[in-house]
Amino acid sequence: MKYNFQELATLYKNTLLNDVLPFWQKYSLDKEKGGYFTCLDRTGKVYDTDKFIWLQNRQVWTFSMLYNQLEKREDWLQIADNGAKFLAQHGRDSQGNWYFALNREGQPLVQPYNIFSDCFAAMAFSKYALASGEEWAKDVALQAYNNVLRRQDNPKGKYTKAYPGTRPLKSLAVPMILANLTLEMEWLLSPETLENVLDATVKEVMGDFFDSESGLMFENVTPNGSHLDCFEGRVINPGHGIEAMWFIMDIANRNHDTKTINQAVDVVLNILNFAWDQEYGGLYYFMDAKGYPPQQLEWDQKLWWVHLETLVALAMGYKLTKRDACWQWYQKVHEYSWQHFADTEYGEWFGYLNRRGEVLLNLKGGKWKGCFHVPRAMYLCWQQFQDLV
Repeated sequence: MKYNFQELATLYKNTLLNDVLPFWQKYSLDKEKGGYFTCLDRTGKVYDTDKFIWLQNRQVWTFSMLYNQLEKREDWLQIADNGAKFLAQHGRDSQGNWYFALNREGQPLVQPYNIFSDCFAAMAFSKYALASGEEWAKDVALQAYNNVLRRQDNPKGKYTKAYPGTRPLKSLAVPMILANLTLEMEWLLSPETLENVLDATVKEVMGDFFDSESGLMFENVTPNGSHLDCFEGRVINPGHGIEAMWFIMDIANRNHDTKTINQAVDVVLNILNFAWDQEYGGLYYFMDAKGYPPQQLEWDQKLWWVHLETLVALAMGYKLTKRDACWQWYQKVHEYSWQHFADTEYGEWFGYLNRRGEVLLNLKGGKWKGCFHVPRAMYLCWQQFQDLV
């Protein structure tokens, strides 16, 4: 199938505005207690009312971002407000650390063991402060961001299960999200903080986690960037590696750094060549760098966010470099993703397929899937292709 840029821009725009956002607007709002329901079945019916901090904050971010960058729609701001006020009241412990999960009423269920709760809080409240003009929201955003900076070298703190000193490893997830988060918060940060953090995270991602021999991004390395021959040391997470690369492209484009943009594109293409399922299509969830059996039993599942982040990276990579390999891979991933994940009957996208590409979990949202990767990718791909028209 031949695609043209205007048709693609229109597809992503219409899917975002007429399919994805209406699904979450209709089914996810907890108008009684505040916040959002994210555990939604295929038709949008709520099957669990617990509230997961990542997903609550991500939905605040989504509607705030669209209000800021697309259209000043009052209903979008109200949806963001519904989550932001619930989270400001219930989301943190007395030391200002963000919990992982709450019950419907906002009582804590899971301790603040995960730095990414703070990451997404900072992202969410930064964009919400910009949208609403609320000074208190700026304070929430900066407090969460400073938590992330403080905890980045020991992200789980007292909640870590690892025994200290025996096998020290650091994860790609921390610097990659910090890079994106810092760019998201540019308007709230001092120029010095902004440049220092962006510079440090790009150097860490492209220096420590990128393996020049294989051309791949490793998920875990030692503190000095070397590899350990163990399960964790060999794991490749294709989705993380590719998502990290469009974060890097975004920063490099801001700095007019074509060398780093092309290096990031090279990594995306290397990961695709390594992680594409030649038999059934789609990208594996986890892989072992040496081809050994991965420890993750779900390694061969095909996940929505992995493919969406790949579409963003390829669209962005093509726009910035015009490299034909990006366009060829984009079309391949596009066909697989839209044929297998998009639900043409009830709207939104399925999240989890088995290796053969069949729907594995008949849900639109849960503990990990909410109103974030699908709308963000729709918006970003729309913008990339519109710029190419």
